[in-house]
Amino acid sequence: MATSRWFWCAAMLAAMGAAASVGAARAAPAEKPAEPSPSPAPAVVTADSLHPADGKLRIIHFGAHPDDAEIRGGGTAALWADQGHHVQFVSVTNGDVGHWQMAGGPLAKRRAAEVKAAGDVLGIESSITLDIHDGELMPSLENRQTLIRLIRRWDADIVIGHRPVDYHPDHRYTGILMQDAAYLVVVPFTCPDVPPLKRNPVFLYSHDNFQRPVPFRADVVVAIDSVIEKKLDALMKIESQFIEGGCTGYLRPVGDDPDARAARRQAVREAFRRRFAAVANKHRDRLIALYGEDAGKKVRYAEAFELCEYGRRIGDDELRRLFPFFPAKE
Repeated sequence: MATSRWFWCAAMLAAMGAAASVGAARAAPAEKPAEPSPSPAPAVVTADSLHPADGKLRIIHFGAHPDDAEIRGGGTAALWADQGHHVQFVSVTNGDVGHWQMAGGPLAKRRAAEVKAAGDVLGIESSITLDIHDGELMPSLENRQTLIRLIRRWDADIVIGHRPVDYHPDHRYTGILMQDAAYLVVVPFTCPDVPPLKRNPVFLYSHDNFQRPVPFRADVVVAIDSVIEKKLDALMKIESQFIEGGCTGYLRPVGDDPDARAARRQAVREAFRRRFAAVANKHRDRLIALYGEDAGKKVRYAEAFELCEYGRRIGDDELRRLFPFFPAKE
């Protein structure tokens, strides 16, 4: 019993000594941590710092695929660019199923390069393609916020896109996404990482011929006679669609034969001429109202746009400021 008690006392003394040593270690004064180096003050990003005012208009045109903005607004964009205004084309999907013989990443890269080359011909400032699969665009919150940020970063005065009445779901949903962004671009706590616009832009729909539930209304019709060759040259850069036939090109395939491709190129140019002439003829009354009777009757080629009621509402004077190609109203 005495031996057992001795071992118990020895164990307790050892434990107390260990605890005392630990306590002493904890009580020892620690070195004072180094003062953190002061962080630089974060830069305050404002709408003015994104694009300092230069007196020029800023236009962003959303096309569902890499060719839509070029077809529907390339001539007007060239007119704006000729006057030094800032134009950006955005392909909302990457067009990666828009060919009958190739697809995926290689086609997406090819189509992005084609519209970049077309934009260079038109003289516009920027042409970008979003990485969203062709045929899979949805009117999601994420995609809405993408458009809001793009409109804000461009500090847009004018936003153009499809009507949400169209044969193609990507066209329809581009129109819906544009509409859904229309009011929110000025709401500060929506996408607060990008400064809100100071005032709502003017939102426009590009031309189409669909009739239901309501036909296109030509509020703005722009004569593009002076830039028609430039626009056609730009469209010819988009060979995957217009020379090789896009996703239905297997119906009329054209190979690598230079003569065959030259013939197709000429046929496509003439088809586009007829298309833009039809816009002018269909909306002749509006051309006359905007350009005057003599000039309006002489217009051969045109592009047309409809004012979206979700954006800023404008009168005739503001319309002529935003489209400075129209003569002053008599």
